[in-house]
Amino acid sequence: MGPVLNLPCDGEGMCMVCKEIPGPTETLTCKTCVTPWHVSCVSESGRPKTMEDTVSWECPDCSFTVSGAESENLVGGFQLGSGGSEDLVGKIRAIEGDSSLSEMEKARLRQELLSGKVNGEEDEEGKKKVNGGSEVLDILDESFNCSFCMQLPERPVTTPCGHNFCLKCFEKWIGQGKRTCAKCRAIIPPGMAKQPRINSALVVAIRAAKMERSGSMSNGQPKIYHHIHNQDRPDQAFTTDRAKKTGKANACSGKIFVTIPNDFFGPITADYDPGRNRGVLVGDTWEDRLSCRQWGAHFPHVAGIAGQSEVGAQSVALSGGYLDDEDHGEWFLYTGSGGRDLSGNKRTNKDQSFDQKFDKSNEALRVSCRKGYPVRVVRSFKEKRSAYAPPEGVRYDGVYRIEKCWRKVGIQGYKVCRYLFVRCDNEPAPWTSDEHGDRPRPFPEVKELEGAIDLTERKANPSWDFDEEKACWMWKKDPPASKKQYEVDENGAKKVRRQNPKTSTKMKLLKEFSCLLCKKVMVQPLTTPCAHNFCKACLEGVFAGQSAVIQRTCQGRRSLRAQKNVMRCPSCKNDISDFLQSPQVNRDLMNVIEKLQQQTEEEDAVIEDADGTDTKIHESNNEAEGTVLAADDGEEADGDNKSETSAGDKENLDVNAVVKVDKAEEKEGAAKVGNNTKSEQEHLQKNLKTDGNVSREMSPEESTVEVADSEPCNSKEDEEIIAPVNKVVRTNKRKKVGSSTTSVTFGGGRQTRSKTYTN
Repeated sequence: MGPVLNLPCDGEGMCMVCKEIPGPTETLTCKTCVTPWHVSCVSESGRPKTMEDTVSWECPDCSFTVSGAESENLVGGFQLGSGGSEDLVGKIRAIEGDSSLSEMEKARLRQELLSGKVNGEEDEEGKKKVNGGSEVLDILDESFNCSFCMQLPERPVTTPCGHNFCLKCFEKWIGQGKRTCAKCRAIIPPGMAKQPRINSALVVAIRAAKMERSGSMSNGQPKIYHHIHNQDRPDQAFTTDRAKKTGKANACSGKIFVTIPNDFFGPITADYDPGRNRGVLVGDTWEDRLSCRQWGAHFPHVAGIAGQSEVGAQSVALSGGYLDDEDHGEWFLYTGSGGRDLSGNKRTNKDQSFDQKFDKSNEALRVSCRKGYPVRVVRSFKEKRSAYAPPEGVRYDGVYRIEKCWRKVGIQGYKVCRYLFVRCDNEPAPWTSDEHGDRPRPFPEVKELEGAIDLTERKANPSWDFDEEKACWMWKKDPPASKKQYEVDENGAKKVRRQNPKTSTKMKLLKEFSCLLCKKVMVQPLTTPCAHNFCKACLEGVFAGQSAVIQRTCQGRRSLRAQKNVMRCPSCKNDISDFLQSPQVNRDLMNVIEKLQQQTEEEDAVIEDADGTDTKIHESNNEAEGTVLAADDGEEADGDNKSETSAGDKENLDVNAVVKVDKAEEKEGAAKVGNNTKSEQEHLQKNLKTDGNVSREMSPEESTVEVADSEPCNSKEDEEIIAPVNKVVRTNKRKKVGSSTTSVTFGGGRQTRSKTYTN
């Protein structure tokens, strides 16, 4: 027979051997671990001999007095090492008495000791070998461990108080009837206890850290992407065998014939058309938007705006998508995108359900308005209300410039973004018989500007403007550089030069820890009961001004029962009104984000230092080359040096003259210090007595009364000038009441730093 295992009573007082609840007289309590034991189920060698021994009795796990040949090495069924039982107990007590260890570290060390690691000393080299030297995994292991299993959570669940658990551990805890957090005892919402949600952002972060440790992110098999190069595409849009719908609903784009990138601004000239050498001219017509895309006039085949919110908009398409659009040929009023519910199968919904904002593509149009960039315009036959739309297909009508943009309440009752486009192309419009292009014209009168909000007008000179000397529209400023690098081969085919920078795992994790509202790395992160992460400021800003309870009245006569205000999560339909009453910042997640940002900044600083060293070496080499060339020039270099020296002497003389004038003026200001009467000083003191901080300009006479800490004195003359002024300051400082801030300027124009006095 194997050794008899002694088991204590569980948390509910039930013996783990006989499954009965012993009475108080049948229970023994260990003096070391304070664990209750059933007397009849303890082995004879472990029972106390007398009644006096019960006071100092130690359980078999603490005294290790169990029956069997291996009594010294058996503890509660665990096989110990050769160190003996007393050594293990001593090490456990040493761990408990170590104040430098956290509770989590103490629990980990105790588990390692009981699992066979009697030495209790973790081999750092072995840990690095197991973890693969992953710094990211160590950061996550410090903050995101499950409080039950002390491991990185498997299928993590994050409570509203910011603590993380494994899904199975959390369900087991809830199954015991517990409705509070196991770590901080905060109340768990009933909805979360009934149906916990997995934190997907934390899942991705842990997976990425483990992949970095195993090396699969760098040494694994690369992903296979099915990509057709531009030169291998057919000349027209095509469908593959996987297409399930007829027509071009699932069609792929054909070959791109022009060599411009997707973020190219302005008209497409012959330089970018290697095949025909003519470019895209005003009046060119295509069968549909996919064919229009192949010539770069408007790349998106569905969206009406092509642009980026940080750079600007390159082109727009007029296709009758919004009722507020007005087309007048040489100018038109364009409506921004958004404001419609396109979720699920509502892709063709034309009814607005919320207000439009200046973001995404709408912001791109506003950037083009501020910068004065040219915007390519194509008109589709779908615009049935316009007399300038083509009868069929899609037509390129030249470039326009956005002069103003604003917001107003649209026809359907919601706010829409509006843009005033005015034509500014060197080619005549396709509906006119003019021989030349557009000329600068006055802005049309727009009546809806009277009730407009968020009006934006260009203040600086536009980048695309009319040149009077050349009598044409051209770039007055450099066009924005493309962020996509392209190469053109010998046959004129466009090849994308793909840049695949090696993004570190820390940067990938920071991207995963981004707010779902502002799309930036979270600041003071909040985790909702539905497992969505937001910045605290962003989430509170969504529900700003809303109360948790709605007070109702019956036509103002009597009050009705108050109704709860349902506040739905911005990412799902769950009600988070209870959570918003006292939202708690996810401290563990915030610590991880801060550590990742700190390490990323340190790595970037090291890279910048290395680049700076290379730059200095390059500059020193250039200076050395310039010295050799100057020595070879001989007499010409001497002549240049003489001319430069004479010019430098002239500048020095001018500077010295200015310095003398300044010193003379300063002396005059110092002389006025002694002439100030006491009444003038009291008058200034009354003006300076205010409730808050005051900042105002003072006259040269007033400047001698209140002076802040000035620049260090460089000469004795400066000391003589400033000394009496500082003396006055000390006198006035004792007389002042409250606080004041003054900005002082000497009579000679010398300005000193301002200072705030508080009594």
